[in-house]
Amino acid sequence: MSAQPANQTAPDLLNIEIDGKPTQIRKGAMIIEAADAIGVAIPRFCYHRKLPIAANCRMCLVEVEMGGKPMPKPQPACATPVAEGMRVQTRSGVALKYQRDVMEFLLINHPLDCPICDQGGECELQDVALGYGRSVSRYTERKRTIADENIGPLVATEMTRCIQCTRCVRFTSEIAGTYELGGMSRGDNLQIGTYIGKTIETELSGNIIDVCPVGALTNKPFQFQARAWELIAKPSIGYHDALGSNLWLHSRRGEVLRTVPRDNEAVNECWLSDRDRYSHQGLYAADRINAPQVKRNGQWQTTTWEDALNVAAEALKKVSGDELGLLLHPATSNEEGDLLVRLARGLGSAHIDHRLRQLDFADNATAQAFALPVAELDHAHALLLVGSDLRHELPLLNHRVHQAVKKGAKVFAVNPAEFDFNYPLAHEAVVAPQYLVDAMLVLAKAAAESGAAVPVLLADSLASVQATDEARAAIGALKSGRAAVIVGEAAVTHPQASWLRAIARFIAEATGAGYNELPVGANALGLARVGAVPGAAGLDAQAMLAQPRKAYVLFGVEPPHDFADGTATLKALRAAEHVVAFSAYASAALREVAEVILPIALLPENDASLVNVDGMLQNVAAGASAPGEARPGWKVLRALGGELKLAGFEFDDLAGLRAGIVERASAPRAALATRAASSGLSRLATWPIYRTDAVLRRAKALGEHPLNRAAAVRLNADEAQRQGLTGAAQARIADSVLPVVIDASVPDGAVWIEAAHDLTATLPPYGAAITLSKA
Repeated sequence: MSAQPANQTAPDLLNIEIDGKPTQIRKGAMIIEAADAIGVAIPRFCYHRKLPIAANCRMCLVEVEMGGKPMPKPQPACATPVAEGMRVQTRSGVALKYQRDVMEFLLINHPLDCPICDQGGECELQDVALGYGRSVSRYTERKRTIADENIGPLVATEMTRCIQCTRCVRFTSEIAGTYELGGMSRGDNLQIGTYIGKTIETELSGNIIDVCPVGALTNKPFQFQARAWELIAKPSIGYHDALGSNLWLHSRRGEVLRTVPRDNEAVNECWLSDRDRYSHQGLYAADRINAPQVKRNGQWQTTTWEDALNVAAEALKKVSGDELGLLLHPATSNEEGDLLVRLARGLGSAHIDHRLRQLDFADNATAQAFALPVAELDHAHALLLVGSDLRHELPLLNHRVHQAVKKGAKVFAVNPAEFDFNYPLAHEAVVAPQYLVDAMLVLAKAAAESGAAVPVLLADSLASVQATDEARAAIGALKSGRAAVIVGEAAVTHPQASWLRAIARFIAEATGAGYNELPVGANALGLARVGAVPGAAGLDAQAMLAQPRKAYVLFGVEPPHDFADGTATLKALRAAEHVVAFSAYASAALREVAEVILPIALLPENDASLVNVDGMLQNVAAGASAPGEARPGWKVLRALGGELKLAGFEFDDLAGLRAGIVERASAPRAALATRAASSGLSRLATWPIYRTDAVLRRAKALGEHPLNRAAAVRLNADEAQRQGLTGAAQARIADSVLPVVIDASVPDGAVWIEAAHDLTATLPPYGAAITLSKA
């Protein structure tokens, strides 16, 4: 028997040749993907690896040979699938002729304004024109011009430069899921726009700047500020949510001028939320504090670091450890969090916490890493959202869910309002905050009916609950395979969060789904690991305010906006004998309660590490300079610890600090909050997407965006009638007067008043009974 040649190709791979280079590529791939994989450059404009194929720019035309016979005309490499034995020529005379001809057509109407274009120096059109364009244009007719639309405060338009590649159109439809851009007219009259001149409202709008291959869409806050070659790029991460998106800070002389995404497929792919992209404007707000300040005789004085640290140390020495509370922002870095724990222990205090927006501490819960990693969510088959406005809480996590839905995933939700999702839900239960636990118990009952062992804590509550067909369908879908239960911020900050967590965990265990609880704060996981939570005899954040301490250390927080109960916060801080504040900003409220303010650097100006939702530790180096005499928080804490002569502050540098960091994770308790019967109107409090921290609240462009809604009392028409507010322009609540907005997304029994506004920060907290009256 003669030997037969063995086929060495894997079943799902094909053999092709590109410019004489043999390679293997998966079935169904396009020629351009195979070329990119082996480093063969093919010019393109409309193709983008994350967007659906359009094949409308024709810049990637190549010569293709099949079975030894050339195809009758060049083929677009982005839209031609590979086939076994295919031979491709990207630099042949025929291919180059067609590519140069297409380039000439694309430049017919393009304006010669590269010297004033923000895209100059990093423009795909410039790069390709250099390689494939003519030195002199043969076109002598009048060029087409297009009037620009104002599409909002974040993206600037110069649509005469547009080459109709439709990348932006495909991004808003397929990635953002908002269908806000499209093509109007045909032929040489084709224009890309929003149809009616509206503002682009997607929370991912800045990405159309990145995908635009010309200068038609540019960064509006960055407009005319600098040239690309003047900027220094430093790797960093986003710090406004716990995803920890990878990004580049582009700075000049230490000042951040813009932010762009840095590719990381496991975290943010190649995208960036507007929140992370434009927040750098907040770094340079008018109330940024750049030198230590001390209050003497009721007057604030700028002073030296030596004097300020001495005042802070003397204040902390005057109270016993049990009378001291430490409150830190949940975006505080691991290094700073660990030093604050050392400071608390050195001073004898067990009262330290970063869970400022949490109301229910019955189960002593802290943030935990996702059971189903971020990178796998877009392959999920079913998802249950519990108390989550996911688009605003973690925009790029919501993007993964959107991609999963496009692949057939079913999403179920139990929410305190009908939040705006950019994908269809299989079913959504919308109930007022006081009934959220009851709605979850219905799902738990359906899970129990399927044979799952019910936890002792939930057994009595489930005895009288009746499961519904919708609940059984949701549980059945979660059992179908790769699935996750996502517990959002509207559940974690709920006054009965321990119930919602316990029920969600039971459903996840009963169905085999992953339990993914969104951390409230960019480094909530890291701070839980280093032990920035109360000790055994310590008080949590709410207890520290309900049982006021004689002294407080505030780190990176802005009262009352960063707290669940602003009124209790200000009352406790005003009554304290000493308040030492580490802060980047000197707000009016902080100046009122503090006696010394130590200026600290923000994350882009700091060497730090944070832990993201997957439990991934990410280190960053400073990408900008802190203003004036502001210093990284860990350096200020080291100096204060030295002034107090405490153990654990003897290190010399950041490496020495990190070498001493240990994990001090606390154990959760098997306990649930007391459920009190409630009736009437309950407040739904959510943190707006662009007001979750002090930096965002000061970012000018984000503040002007339509998603940054003005403070208002939102309730549905029937509830407004019951409250006697029909036709009322304003309503009185506590000591505030707010405009009334009729909103069909708010359920009966609820009034939606967003937190973190100046007018709402001191209103009764989430879940509190609300009394409204006409103003």
